[in-house]
Amino acid sequence: MRISAVDTIQLAFHHTKRQLIQPFRVGQWTRLAVVGLLAGEAGSGGLNLPTNFNVPQNTGSSRHLLSQPFPDINPVTLTVLIAILVAAVFVFAIGMMYVSSVMRFILFDSILMKECRIRQGWARRQGIGWHYFLWQLGFSLATLVALAILLGLPAGFAYAMGWFNQPREHLLPLIVGGTLLFFALLAFFVVVSVVHVMTKDFVVPQMALEGISAVEGWRRLWPMLQGEQSGYAIYILMKIVLAIGAGIVVWIATVIILLIILVPTVGVVIAAVIGGKAAGLTWDVGTITLAIVAGCVLLVVFVYLGALISVPVIVFFPAYSIYFFAPRYRALSLVLYPPPPQPPASSPPTEPPPLPPLPQPA
Repeated sequence: MRISAVDTIQLAFHHTKRQLIQPFRVGQWTRLAVVGLLAGEAGSGGLNLPTNFNVPQNTGSSRHLLSQPFPDINPVTLTVLIAILVAAVFVFAIGMMYVSSVMRFILFDSILMKECRIRQGWARRQGIGWHYFLWQLGFSLATLVALAILLGLPAGFAYAMGWFNQPREHLLPLIVGGTLLFFALLAFFVVVSVVHVMTKDFVVPQMALEGISAVEGWRRLWPMLQGEQSGYAIYILMKIVLAIGAGIVVWIATVIILLIILVPTVGVVIAAVIGGKAAGLTWDVGTITLAIVAGCVLLVVFVYLGALISVPVIVFFPAYSIYFFAPRYRALSLVLYPPPPQPPASSPPTEPPPLPPLPQPA
């Protein structure tokens, strides 16, 4: 029997409570936080970290250091450094995409089995994670190409018509074209988001349970979508509403926790700055390095706490998709609702041994 997207909410809540609270395990929360963060399920999680820190004003050598002009750098050296930085960022992004692909299957297994095991999951899911990584890479490239075409064609047309040379004389076509382009971009991003959600919610389970590719998963999913358009549309709408509500709750909880931590942290920083001034310390290489290290430690602590706060969301939304898709996908239903074990077949009763022959009459 197919369950609706509304009725699935209760099942997902019940699953989240059982996995996280019954019993409560700090190690399980930590592993789920790491997996959800790397898999991209946590998203921002309402985590808004403060990024504007005012550096204390100092006199003497620190002001002299800051007032020095920026040293001249050879343009060739600067170009090489920029190229190395861009290449490093690109390689890091590709590596994180691969890690996210494998972690998506580890998260699926963790929700399905109610137990998160990162090491075993990483060793077992790298093969199928590679196929999902190739899908994500191809889908990202296709999205960038389509976006470039969507933006480039109207811009090229406007440039060819000379609308950019004298924009005041072409305000009406620029406004109308800009409005149409805005709605086209909105529709484009909606389609891209829906494809992404459908892939990770309904194609990944097929890849995980049957070892098929993402393209084959979409080939099987498409008839399901056509046969139940209203059911899947309500699922997407419900997920948007639930994501907005969960984001608000996580954001409020994160702000409260961060304020509780930031108040003593600011006090410690102020005390350290005052103590450093009294000791005659100035902003040099050593103190700046120490401040950067301390800031990185605080950032890691804040990200870790934000991920911990987001663990219920990390568990709830994959559980919501699993319980919705299980009645529509038999392989997942058999894993989620395994049939009861059959009793062993009873052996036929053995025939009693033959009776001894009766004595012959005299």
